[in-house]
Amino acid sequence: MRLNNRTRSGPALRLLALAFVSGLMAVSPAVAQEERITNPVAVFTGLDKITARIVKFDVYIDETVQFGALQVTPRVCYTRPETEVQKTTAFVEVQEVTLSKEVRKIFSGWMYAASPGLNAIEHPVYDVWLEDCKLESDVPPPSERQTDSQ
Repeated sequence: MRLNNRTRSGPALRLLALAFVSGLMAVSPAVAQEERITNPVAVFTGLDKITARIVKFDVYIDETVQFGALQVTPRVCYTRPETEVQKTTAFVEVQEVTLSKEVRKIFSGWMYAASPGLNAIEHPVYDVWLEDCKLESDVPPPSERQTDSQ
């Protein structure tokens, strides 16, 4: 008799489990959105391979900063709360200014702070990688710098 009860409850348990998993899957994208923090500043490190100069620099989202012949423009920069496993990512566009003053795109994609070599900028003279994302910077935002210089 116990065997029959288990057999009858088997499909009901499967339906319940399916409903539970479906509910989790439906909630999961919203939860993922809440877990990530959108930051206004991306922190990069740049290496000039000729001079061995290493520079750490902050770049505001949608601002373009020149490092050597490269122009670096972050579009978004995400982190997670400190209570979560850290995952710092940024979507970045990089252009090179050639000696003939031509500008050509050499990189457009995601960079991961935990794996700087995963989507590295392939350039013979310069390396640039994502270090971190921040909510604020000591460097004034682009609008404040333009006002100060006028």
